[in-house]
Amino acid sequence: MSLKIRLSRGGAKKRPFYRIVVADARMPRDGRFVEKIGSFDPLKAKDDASRLVLDQEKAKAWLAKGAQPTDRVLRLLDGLGLMKREAHNNPEKAKPKKKAQERAAAAEAAAAKAAEAPAAA
Repeated sequence: MSLKIRLSRGGAKKRPFYRIVVADARMPRDGRFVEKIGSFDPLKAKDDASRLVLDQEKAKAWLAKGAQPTDRVLRLLDGLGLMKREAHNNPEKAKPKKKAQERAAAAEAAAAKAAEAPAAA
């Protein structure tokens, strides 16, 4: 049984509130879980102490048993200093796609052509 430490959504529409739970990876997001170890309220200010409430001893115990945190929970654990999260960097994603590159090349060609026309006249 592979265990995940993940967020389970609660709260009203457009007012999210998350429980940090240890669950079987095959269970639904808001479905059955093994244990609740904390809560996360993204609507509270970042410096508010009650934004992230986590039983750190239980989290350490589950991590020692092999539970894998999801990306978002890993980010929260990194903020508390329980785990180290590697920074993601994908410079290829920021590059323009094929059509945008073609448009940019066409615009450059038109600008160069426009610059040559007055010089020739």
